[in-house]
Amino acid sequence: MNINKTVDAVGMLCPMPILKTVQAVKEMKVGEVLEIAATDEGIKKDIKNWCDMMGHELIDIQDKDNKIIVHLKKLK
Repeated sequence: MNINKTVDAVGMLCPMPILKTVQAVKEMKVGEVLEIAATDEGIKKDIKNWCDMMGHELIDIQDKDNKIIVHLKKLK
């Protein structure tokens, strides 16, 4: 998977991981992939809801090295 942009939200609590994601997606082109690293468990539910609401593709959510790693694709 080709990662085009990353967001480091490690140590941040809700709503900061989603706010940082919104800003990053605004700077991306359609079809690009964003990787988000976070530690707030709320990102798992919040990012799915946000992707559904905004029309982006949630590729995956992984627990890795005490972090939550999310990949999403900008679709519009």
